[in-house]
Amino acid sequence: MRFDVVTLFPELFGPHLAQGITRRAFESKAVDVRLWQLRDFADDAYRRVDDRPFGGGPGMVMLVEPLLRALQAVRADRAGDGARVVHFTPTGVPLTQALVADFAAGSGAVLVCGRYEGIDQRFVDACVTDRISLGDFVLSGGELPALALLDAVARLQPGVLNAPSHEQDSFSDGLLEGPHYSRPETLVLDGLTVGVPPVLMSGHHGQIARWRREQALETTVRTRPDLIAAARAAGRLSAQDERFIASLGVYSKAFRSSDG
Repeated sequence: MRFDVVTLFPELFGPHLAQGITRRAFESKAVDVRLWQLRDFADDAYRRVDDRPFGGGPGMVMLVEPLLRALQAVRADRAGDGARVVHFTPTGVPLTQALVADFAAGSGAVLVCGRYEGIDQRFVDACVTDRISLGDFVLSGGELPALALLDAVARLQPGVLNAPSHEQDSFSDGLLEGPHYSRPETLVLDGLTVGVPPVLMSGHHGQIARWRREQALETTVRTRPDLIAAARAAGRLSAQDERFIASLGVYSKAFRSSDG
């Protein structure tokens, strides 16, 4: 799997790719990341890659021609394998675990990291296959979203994590994860002794699994009721799940409306 990153700031990627558990994927080239400095594809002495927008307005727009030359070089280096071309933009689809899994099962992509006011729309229309957003907010450029995608894809590669670890992640089954506990078994916080839920100390794997499922359901109902509605529509909720949800009595107006 190979990801080619076209960016004005390739130095932002090195530290992340060499740290943490996901470095296993990058060091082994299970996820092969190659960085391309966009200014290398400018055609003037100033290595200019942006200019003022037609029609006026604030900011600068990234020019079509350097981007086209960079993409042509990447495609030639990839031997024309037809890789997806990703543009990170607030107008894109949300980056979800399902979309991450789709990339993780593929051969990689070309990640174009925009800056300034944005990228000339003609490049987007002609070359981009996927437009992706991290959420309803604006960043300085596409480097952080690119790193987020690379990290999320890397942790799904064989040998990076223990298999059950990512299978229990939030969103892996459409729900959020419930709480986690570790040592010590009891401790004092603000004068109160707090412990671990007894079921987690019971050694009864069936009861523990059910407790975790119910905690995931409750967390999701309270914070992301839209995910409950989606899980129900996809047939991922059992009759036992539905009974537990009904017992919570925390259906907000938003949950009822999203749920029909």
